[in-house]
Amino acid sequence: MSQWIAGNDGVYVAGIGLHPYQFPSDTPYTHLGLTAVRAALADAGLAWPQVQSAYVGTAAIGMAAGRVMLRHLGATGLAVTQVENASASGSFAFRQACMEVSHGISDVALAIGVDKHGDGRRASDREGLPRLSETANVPAVKFAMMARTYLRERGADAASMARVAVKNHGNAALNPFAQFRKPRTLEQVLGSPPVAGDLTVQQCCPRGEGAAAVIVVSGRALRRLGLDPARCVRVRASSACSETAEHSYGASAIDLVGASARAALEQAAIPAARLDLLELHDAFSVEELLYSEAIGVCQPGEGAAYLERGDSRIGGRCAINASGGLIGMGHPLGPTGIGQIAEITRQLRGEASGRQHAGAQWGMAHMIGLGAVAIAHVLSAPGA
Repeated sequence: MSQWIAGNDGVYVAGIGLHPYQFPSDTPYTHLGLTAVRAALADAGLAWPQVQSAYVGTAAIGMAAGRVMLRHLGATGLAVTQVENASASGSFAFRQACMEVSHGISDVALAIGVDKHGDGRRASDREGLPRLSETANVPAVKFAMMARTYLRERGADAASMARVAVKNHGNAALNPFAQFRKPRTLEQVLGSPPVAGDLTVQQCCPRGEGAAAVIVVSGRALRRLGLDPARCVRVRASSACSETAEHSYGASAIDLVGASARAALEQAAIPAARLDLLELHDAFSVEELLYSEAIGVCQPGEGAAYLERGDSRIGGRCAINASGGLIGMGHPLGPTGIGQIAEITRQLRGEASGRQHAGAQWGMAHMIGLGAVAIAHVLSAPGA
């Protein structure tokens, strides 16, 4: 496995910032994004002219969104690149920033995700090919069908899946940046309006808007700029892949989650059992059960039991979606993956007040985009 991530004396997250995720509003996207960037700069102790490049993850705003937004901080001549990869847009923007820093092209780079609720149009709607089913690729329908298979094969019931939402809404209630700030009981989750199959409203993520930003620096810049090494979290791995041929309905998404996670863990040279934190794509509750098994924090078939034992709670063996995940924190698309990085950074610093997972040393941020691309990042605490 290539160790490119170790170039330029390593890649570090030096600053994080967010605009709280929220329901669609009249707030301009520039305000959302600049709020997050200014917070990240302040957190890192850096000034805007020190940033040499910017990668902007967005899925619904339109072309040149980054340059239109960032010029309000000052026209410094920095390189600006816009990245779109569905739900994983921000994650891929972060990967590009890490690659630039690790290869010495820049020493200080910004990765920001920002989005407003757009029209939701997809390229697949314009591919010009007839479909055998108009609903088979609708996400809620697809994951409801996968959920039925999962529950049948594991001998579990709908409550096993609903407990994911209970946990994640509870975590989100402790997160000041989350879209949903209200804990939910199992009865409330199961009793919320049905969406598809066994999925109810409170087991499905909301769409909204928001922003998340991180400042990425090289190890060389960390020393040169006098940054506090005790607050700089190291990026140990970055791995991405896309789907392979599907041997059964829904299997390709699970396979690509597993492949990208294994590659990232190999690059970081740790087993999945070493992960203390895992932020993953839980747009629908069953995904957390499926992907926790695929990533390897629990054994195949054990996802529901792992959750029920409390192993995936804050304070358990591996805190999964301590932020509240997509179900609780929200899923504004562009910011989502970078928000995961910000949450893991906060946890690894020991600064996640009210929801701190004690002693956290290693974390993974994992995202998928439309079930067709996957990306994983592994980060470690200062000194780990």
